[in-house]
Amino acid sequence: MTPEATQGPTHWSAANERSNRLALQLMAWIALRLGRRIARLLLPPITLYFLLFSPGPKRQTRRYLRRALGREPGWVEHYHQVHAFASTVLDRVYLARGRLDLFDIRVVNGDLVHQAMAGGRGAFLLGAHMGSFEALHAAGKGEHLPVAMVMFPDNARMIQGVLQAIAPDLALEIIAIGRPGSTLAIRDWLDKGGLVGVLGDRALPGAHGGGGARSDSVQLPFLGQPALFNDGPLRLAMLLRRPVLFMVGLYLGGNRYEVRFERLVDFSQPETDPARRHEKLRAALNDYVAQLQALCRESPYNWFNFHDFWNED
Repeated sequence: MTPEATQGPTHWSAANERSNRLALQLMAWIALRLGRRIARLLLPPITLYFLLFSPGPKRQTRRYLRRALGREPGWVEHYHQVHAFASTVLDRVYLARGRLDLFDIRVVNGDLVHQAMAGGRGAFLLGAHMGSFEALHAAGKGEHLPVAMVMFPDNARMIQGVLQAIAPDLALEIIAIGRPGSTLAIRDWLDKGGLVGVLGDRALPGAHGGGGARSDSVQLPFLGQPALFNDGPLRLAMLLRRPVLFMVGLYLGGNRYEVRFERLVDFSQPETDPARRHEKLRAALNDYVAQLQALCRESPYNWFNFHDFWNED
């Protein structure tokens, strides 16, 4: 239930979880046996522990909060962000088990998901490390949506293992990125009418540094400072000719969430002109970054990207 370690220049994809399997299992046991109200009493001491003993993530969140809030953040702001993160991780236990009755979840534009799935060819959900991705199941009106997350699985292996143990019927598959057959696995999942979730607010390994920059990394202004974004997910959606929806599950405090969907781009119809393909791709990425930036200012404590996002270290 913790931010990833960000000590020194280690890239986020190689960072280990700052978690303990026994602690995660104990927290899951408390959550299931004693209920959400009792389990939430543990969140303040957990939050304070990581504020005191995780200087790396705190350094990065200070930089982020300074830009999102437009002022220097204090302890209260840091506390709000880490507490929100811990809250969403705890709620994964209940959302994974389909306990939507415990929450007040408002879904905005949920019909876009069903429209995208109606054709039977699936769609991409492009999100961010913001709020709760698991809350998207509320859009299924109590039924688990067929979602596969494309991710580096080693960064969240322990929490995924605990969730799978307590919710064996969890309809959230993992497709490991950067391995042989990843693209084919994504295509096959989409062909079955499934949704593919990708978090687009982290540059892939090799994206930083002069001549070694990746060709699919684009530098764009973000919260007043240039940052690298990866257009790989959009390129893949274009290659596979699928629609892309922007998705976020904002945590509003207590048991309240708001799940939003927006049309981002539809690549179903192929574009033959290379210049127009590039223009459509860049416009979609600009739109994604603009929506993410607006959300960071609207709900600054919901962004859980605890690493050196602006490559300042």
